[in-house]
Amino acid sequence: MRRFARLFEELDQTTKTNDRIRSLVSYLEDAEEEDKLWSVALLSGKRPKRGVNSTRMKEWAAEEAGIPFWLFEESYQVVGDMAETISLVLPFREGNNNDSLTDWMEKIIAIAGEEEEVKRQFVVNSWKELRKKERLIFNKLIGGSFRIGVSQKTMVRALSKHSGKGVSELAHRLTGQWSPQTHTYHSLIEEGAGDEDLSKPYPFYLAYPLDEKSDFNAKPEEWYAERKWDGIRGQLISRGGEVFVWTRGEELVTEKYPELMALRQFLPEGVVLDGEILSYKDRLPLPFSELQRRIGRKNVGKKLLCDVPIIMVAYDLLEYNGKDLRASSLLERRTILEKVVSAVNHPNLHISRLLEFKNKNDLAKIRQESRQHRTEGLMLKRKNSEYKVGRKRGDWWKWKVDPLVIDAVMIYAMRGHGRRANLYTDYTFAVWNNKELVPFTKAYSGLTDDEFRQVDRFVKANILEKFGPVRSVRPELVFEIAFEGIAKSTHHKSGISLRFPRMNRWRQDKKPEEANTLTDLKEMLSIYG
Repeated sequence: MRRFARLFEELDQTTKTNDRIRSLVSYLEDAEEEDKLWSVALLSGKRPKRGVNSTRMKEWAAEEAGIPFWLFEESYQVVGDMAETISLVLPFREGNNNDSLTDWMEKIIAIAGEEEEVKRQFVVNSWKELRKKERLIFNKLIGGSFRIGVSQKTMVRALSKHSGKGVSELAHRLTGQWSPQTHTYHSLIEEGAGDEDLSKPYPFYLAYPLDEKSDFNAKPEEWYAERKWDGIRGQLISRGGEVFVWTRGEELVTEKYPELMALRQFLPEGVVLDGEILSYKDRLPLPFSELQRRIGRKNVGKKLLCDVPIIMVAYDLLEYNGKDLRASSLLERRTILEKVVSAVNHPNLHISRLLEFKNKNDLAKIRQESRQHRTEGLMLKRKNSEYKVGRKRGDWWKWKVDPLVIDAVMIYAMRGHGRRANLYTDYTFAVWNNKELVPFTKAYSGLTDDEFRQVDRFVKANILEKFGPVRSVRPELVFEIAFEGIAKSTHHKSGISLRFPRMNRWRQDKKPEEANTLTDLKEMLSIYG
């Protein structure tokens, strides 16, 4: 655990990819195989579920620190991270525990099923045994909040340097259902155990955003163009007489979408489709807000199945007759895909239609019509491109439609988290309804660091009321809020919810009375909702 805590600190102290890779390789060279595997799992997002209630942990920490609970909560608001707050308020102890990361993970997993008093004793004793840096990691692991700003791509590159295995090969081995409890480092990394897993997906290939600097020549003989669908990216796998559905976030969701399970008897053996899971009705995709009604549901009732039916729109073929096609050109893959979808001939499986164009001006016109088709813009893919791993520049581009915008007044603020824990960076915005400001969205991204500091100074000087961590402020600042979609909502006072809201710019040229109205939002809803 001590060595892993040191690795965490090294990774947290730099944003340079090469430095992080060096730290990871150094750790892998020294660590035991069991700890290597747990480290790879944790850095891949395969952390255990929360074993202890966070409120209980805060209460126990306040008791051990000898401080009132309200003071812990105030400290938490300043620090912005519960695990770090706990490690800071606890009395200093020179812990002497030498258990490995694997030892601790086994104890953390085992304690999850115990009674609360047993959990309390375990947590408090662990705090006493661990040093400050190790406590931080322990708190994050047992609280289910362990994460670090290291991409899967960086971790895989380091693992490749250490093991000598190819990056693409390792990325594939690390997809799907595996854990340090079911695999060993040697079997997973060295031997590739788990490749026999019939449900195993492939790593996803991601597109780069198209901008003015992008090298895109728009020659139709070299490129495919298709609509960018607004759903859930997924892979539909047919192997061993079964079908499996994976999302881009490596979640196996087959049982959540019985419409796709129904394809089992129609799909040929040894096929993996890459595409978009969409809610689709009356020959049109439904808004993403409708699809959200299906996301996260363990059980889908008959009414929801009827109201929000699901299809898959396929746009690539990664495996055919059990053969990996990713090294083949998109032109070849697309040709076979068309034959597969045509042969299946099922209403729950569509193919993403290719768009005709002569030049970039044609594409620009098609892109402007995206919202009429309930899509996000265009996907542009080089015909001779292989199916790669992760986000690679040059062969696949996404050209999203310009966001919708509305001018709104900031009325509430909260402190941020992490490096922004001492600044008010999370804001609530409102529009006018007659003479009343009605809150309709929150946003916490889009400003520069300098702008965040300026707004923070304004908030601290213009607080009207306090509601726990929330501060109401004088309604004087106006911001242009950009968003990708708009939908009805029964959970918001405004009756409106936005998709991916962010601050597009600070409208220092506008007075609060010049902000938009709820009527403006409802007009947008009638057009784009």
